[in-house]
Amino acid sequence: MTPWTDRSGKFSPLKAVVFAGICVPAIWIAWRALSGDLGPRPIDEAILRTGDWAIRFLWLSLAVTPLRFIAGWPKLILVRRMLGIGTMCYALSHFTLYALDLQFDFARIASEIALRFYLTIGFVSLLGLVALGVTSTDAAIRRLGGNWNRLHRLVYVIAPLAAFHFFIQSKADVYEPTLMAGFLLLLMLCRVARWRGFAITSVPVMVTIAIVAALGTAAIEYAWYGLATGVPPGKVLAANLQFSYSIRPAWWILAAGLGLALLAFVRPRIGGRDTGAARGRISRAAA
Repeated sequence: MTPWTDRSGKFSPLKAVVFAGICVPAIWIAWRALSGDLGPRPIDEAILRTGDWAIRFLWLSLAVTPLRFIAGWPKLILVRRMLGIGTMCYALSHFTLYALDLQFDFARIASEIALRFYLTIGFVSLLGLVALGVTSTDAAIRRLGGNWNRLHRLVYVIAPLAAFHFFIQSKADVYEPTLMAGFLLLLMLCRVARWRGFAITSVPVMVTIAIVAALGTAAIEYAWYGLATGVPPGKVLAANLQFSYSIRPAWWILAAGLGLALLAFVRPRIGGRDTGAARGRISRAAA
């Protein structure tokens, strides 16, 4: 089975598009490196970009389950494994480039990981992603049985650690880490709502989740500046009510959450409801 075919061997446009999307950032980074367009310290830029894409693809893999319910598109489950493997590959590239920057001096690498907290967190996240990646095969699923689901719930620990790593290594400018933390909060609230028996296909539920996630994102940003930087957190919080310079992450999270609520409103009116059979086929793989 190739990355662009389904289990029956038929060409899957969805899988082909996602596979191409996973490859494009790596090709773009390599092209920029070869053309000398990665700045005065190309290795640093490559390390940053591969780390950014590892987090983005991890978040996309977490978005599969809420989206397939809200959009009524059960076939989305077909690409979750691919997104997870893509996440692992970008995370490994991120670490390999870091090791290359240190000339593969493994004693120094080990010392840096042990002594620098953000590297410790990042390395633990990497180990977790590798563990999930190497057990994503059909053979591993059969061999692990019920333990497979328990093992892969580690992603709910790995994701916050990865977000924290992103915050710490970003130092003062944490706009993008805050945005990514907000998206993670939105996705986790969708899961918690489902676990508590709420239907995330309900518009009121999704509107509530959007508002709570946006407020939580603003609180995360406020807490970070208050605890970890010298920037007055009150000014950052006040900036959420001003749009002269930039739109703060909390507003983007609110917009994303309301977009999901709109999708939940529109989807039943244009068809595409999940059938009982479809739910049965995908329930074993649901997160």
